[in-house]
Amino acid sequence: MDHNIKDRIRASFQAQSMMETLGAELSEISKGLVRITAPILPHTRQQQGLGHAGLTFSIGDSAAGYAALTLIPLDMEVVTAEIKINLLAPARGDCLIATGRVIKGGKRLSIVTAEVHAEADGEQTLIAILQGTMVPVPR
Repeated sequence: MDHNIKDRIRASFQAQSMMETLGAELSEISKGLVRITAPILPHTRQQQGLGHAGLTFSIGDSAAGYAALTLIPLDMEVVTAEIKINLLAPARGDCLIATGRVIKGGKRLSIVTAEVHAEADGEQTLIAILQGTMVPVPR
């Protein structure tokens, strides 16, 4: 994969203060796939002490968007046009791992998905699936 694309994604990710607030990190970048990991921190929990759905959604949306960004020209960026989430299980554990993938890339629209897993004691549980549309825009 082109190092310019990886560098662009890393720079964009570092510019997202939300990801910094969540403690999220890029853990994999490849063509059509990006993985983001975030710890379940005290300030990202909901009232029952589990990871908040907002954390799940945020890293899932970003992973899917960056997956789309791996396939478009360097002079373009992407924005989310719409994205849906199905929450499947509680976010129990130490961290969440969002894996974004491109289902169908295009010049005007990219259809993306993300799976978010919670990791506890080395075991991963699928807790959410997202599906959405990213729109390429000029930088």
